[in-house]
Amino acid sequence: MTSSAPPAAAPPTGSIPRARRRTPFWDNARFACIVLVVLGHAVQRLTYDSDVALGLYLLVYAFHMPAFAIISGYFSKSESPTKTQMARVITDILVPYVIFEGLWTLTKWLVEGRATANLTEPSWTLWFLLALGIFRLVLPYLALLRWPLVWTLAISIGAGYVPNIDSTFSLSRTLGLLPFFALGWWLREHRIVDRLRLLDRRPWWAIPGGIGLFVVAGWAAWFFVDGWREMNLREWLFYDDNYAAIGGTQWWAGGVRLALMAVALVLSAAFFALIPRGGHWWTHFGQYTMYVYLLHSFVLYPFRENGVLRHAEPTWIWLPLVIVLSVLIALGLSTKPVRRIFRPLIEPRPTWLFADRTLASREGRRNDPTGSRRPREGDRMPRPDPRQNG
Repeated sequence: MTSSAPPAAAPPTGSIPRARRRTPFWDNARFACIVLVVLGHAVQRLTYDSDVALGLYLLVYAFHMPAFAIISGYFSKSESPTKTQMARVITDILVPYVIFEGLWTLTKWLVEGRATANLTEPSWTLWFLLALGIFRLVLPYLALLRWPLVWTLAISIGAGYVPNIDSTFSLSRTLGLLPFFALGWWLREHRIVDRLRLLDRRPWWAIPGGIGLFVVAGWAAWFFVDGWREMNLREWLFYDDNYAAIGGTQWWAGGVRLALMAVALVLSAAFFALIPRGGHWWTHFGQYTMYVYLLHSFVLYPFRENGVLRHAEPTWIWLPLVIVLSVLIALGLSTKPVRRIFRPLIEPRPTWLFADRTLASREGRRNDPTGSRRPREGDRMPRPDPRQNG
């Protein structure tokens, strides 16, 4: 979820007057990623009693946040930020973070009878907001270096050896995922996607190849599930703890992270290969991923707390139901009524906070923190072009 300019292509029909034309692929990819975020959190309670559910969980966590970081980096700029871009770090990331940390503190106090107001320890999903803010701040400096991808890889692997790099301000996860964000920026900076025409119609082997990779990865996640459980793979995929804390006491523990990053890169490539290139009825929901990201945890919280999904058998009924529910939650939280109600919380415009109040003005087009510039509510949305479906 990052700053900067939107993609430079879009459906030719029904486009917004004087707006840059959109590339439906990126909105499709954003929405698919956010569905996976919801699914990963929704299926978590089933993983205690079902090897199939745990296999699916590990498969999703193996790549979905790296893929999201790649998308965010792709739409980030490494130039010195303007005042407007600096203000958006505050209005789009920091202020919503404070608001939702307050809401989570209140929720835990009301439901659990205990809560600690601590902005240094992000609640549940809020860590990615801080990660995005840090990504934006460090990118101009990374861009000054030779071999920035190599440096971010060294930072990610090296951070796992340092015990005092922890979840405070989500620093451990931020450094862990930094190479994926930098990779997204590098792809845009060097016009790799355009040069290789990766968003044109796919070659015939792309879809079967992508499906094949996921089948193999899914089989491995399920077939070796006892081994993954024994090595605590779930924790490794979070990029949250140092290696020693999750059993990686050997000197070569960083190699495990390197291998997992390679798997994440391959699966992310397969994921992007399967994403439709054209516009569909659900494409525009990809512009509102922040609504789903910040709100879905409140929807799932009762299910996590009341234990309804623990010992939910048989798996062949409950797991498909959870998958369908995850898609419906993502769709529902992207709809206009939900956006209208929760916009003051998710897209606040605190003009009182700035010396120059126009920096937080509601005028102009809005940006999703994943980098999607979008119209104001009430503007006419672009219609899918059937010629671009694929």
